[in-house]
Amino acid sequence: MGERKLERARERSKLQHVPGLAADDSDADKLLHERMRLAIVSALAVNDALSFVELKELVGATDGNLSVHSRKLEAAGLVGCTKGFDGRVPRTEFRLTASGRRALERHLEHMERLIRAVRKR
Repeated sequence: MGERKLERARERSKLQHVPGLAADDSDADKLLHERMRLAIVSALAVNDALSFVELKELVGATDGNLSVHSRKLEAAGLVGCTKGFDGRVPRTEFRLTASGRRALERHLEHMERLIRAVRKR
């Protein structure tokens, strides 16, 4: 094993023994761990609703990237998506669901515990 890999393994091992830092294995937390999905949920947490274009610009995603990640969040029930028309122009709008808000809160609490534990060392 390379020196860097060995060092990272030692650091992970230390964190596993810090009380209150056991990883939450819920599907929602695994989904939110990915940077783009966390950005999507965070943007929706501070906005009542965002159109596809607005959300894409806020999180800095491509059309395809936003489509893939938003579909995963929608399938998990964390994000709601409505499609319609604004005149003749198609409009997709996203909202954070109650489950999505709870999942984000759990994820943030876990990250705050992690930060506190690391700073204590």
